[in-house]
Parts: sequence; structure tokens; C-alpha cells
Amino acid sequence: MSRIAIATCRRLDIDPQSTFRGANVDPDSPHLLAALEDVGLRGELCVWDDSKVRWDAYDLVVIRSTWDYSPRRDEFLDWAKGVAHLMNPFDVLEYSSDKHYLEDLGNAGHRIVPSFFCDVGKMPIFPSGDFVVKPSVGAGSIDAARYAAHQRGEAREHVLRLHAQGRDVLIQPYVSSVDEVGERALVFIDGAFSHAMTKGAMLNTPAAKRDGLFRMEQMSVANAEPDAVHFATRVLGDLDFADLLYARVDVVRTDTGWALMELELVEPSLFLQFHAPAAERLAQAIAQRVAF
Repeated sequence: MSRIAIATCRRLDIDPQSTFRGANVDPDSPHLLAALEDVGLRGELCVWDDSKVRWDAYDLVVIRSTWDYSPRRDEFLDWAKGVAHLMNPFDVLEYSSDKHYLEDLGNAGHRIVPSFFCDVGKMPIFPSGDFVVKPSVGAGSIDAARYAAHQRGEAREHVLRLHAQGRDVLIQPYVSSVDEVGERALVFIDGAFSHAMTKGAMLNTPAAKRDGLFRMEQMSVANAEPDAVHFATRVLGDLDFADLLYARVDVVRTDTGWALMELELVEPSLFLQFHAPAAERLAQAIAQRVAF
């Protein structure tokens, strides 16, 4: 039986009330492991920075919940470069793990949420109205915060704290439709659209109350709008990422149409527990890649 390593992380000490702790930090994992068994594969959860793991003993390594990589991206990429059979592949991880890719996509003509990158050593420029400060390398809403126009002093301190950690910063205007209709998370598996979720506003609660992954009550199944799926498909295609094992494209509604919030190609939650066929499709796609 072929062995598949499901790369994950150690438990995340963010919210002591979180239910996603211990050996399995990802609610998707039980669904994926069961689906792998159904197609004749043995899936094993392996912590990506565990020096005792022999990655070359596995037929394929699938990154799923390496959620603690963002403060040490260089270490994570060094690990990924040393894994022979990795999904998603290293070049995709390297490119999409830093939100500077938004500049590339904006310059290529794709609609993005307006983004100002305040790299280490630069002074921040804040938009009028509410805005968001987040690290350019980050996971979920960790180290991200929403500010009102009169809170520029606090926002500047936030930027300086991240800079002191050697982390570049992304500043974006807050998109009001997130409060009204949420973000649309579009999940792709094996290059094809699978299902959509609505993500409620994540920055409307104190940071201490946010889970490292998501707050379950903030998620709901969505009927994907065809124009949103078309938009996401075009973004992936233009980057030559159309045939990835998995991808998630997070978009928001603006006055001029759908805009890209984030491209999630490293360790996105795929919300398998909300859409049973997705786990089966993902397991089958993994089996096909093992066969070749």
C-alpha cells in the first residue's frame, strides 16, 4: 500500500478554547484520511518540522495544515525544497506564500483589493476610511487587524511591531461587503472547481478570540456565482496554476466586480467536512499522482 504523508503542524497555542488541538489540528484531516483509505492509500499525519520524519519513505507528501510556517517562511521553504515528491510543488509554495504576488496580478490586469506594501524600512501610508494591516506572509487572520481612520497611531505601531520582527506589511482598505455578505472562498481540486464557502468577517472580534484556522460559526456553504468562478479560474490559468492538486481563491464583491483578496495555494482549509464529494475527489487526485 502506498504511503502518503499529510504535512501538518504542531498544536497552535492561540485560543485555549479552540477545539482544534492535539495531534490533529485540522478538521479536514479525518475526512481526507478516510477517503485515502477508500482508494487504497495509507495517509499519515506528519509534522513538517519534525526532524524524525523520513520524508523520502513516502510516495507523496501533501501539504495540508502547516499553519505555523508564516513567521519562519525561509525555514519552511528550505524544508519544502528538500522534499522530492511534494504537492503543491515548491515553486507554487514559494510564489504564493508571500502576498507580494498581488502586485503581479494587479499589474497583469486582474482586479485585486487595492494593496500597499510597506516593506521593512518604509513608512506606512494608510487609505482613508477603515483599513487593514496584515503581514505580507501570514496565515488566516493571525497578526492582522482592522483600524478606523482615527486609529492611524495604533496602526503605525502595529506596522512597526511587524517590521521589528523583520516582516513586510500589507495595508488594504477594508472592503465593506465583507461585513454584509462575507468573502467567497472558491475551492478547486485537481484543477476543477469543487465548491464554495462564505467566510464571515474575521476581523470583527479581538485577536485572542480568533482560532488559528477559522471560527466554525463564520463558515457557511455558498452557491458559487458563475462570474466569481470564472474570475478565479482565469487568475489560476494566467499563473499556470490551473492543474494544481488543490487551490483556494478568496474573493470579495466590490462596486466594479469580484476582486482577489488572497490566493491560497500553500495550506488552505478546503472545508471538506462541508462538502463530502471533495474529500473523495482529492483522494482520487492524490492516487493518480502516486500512479505517475
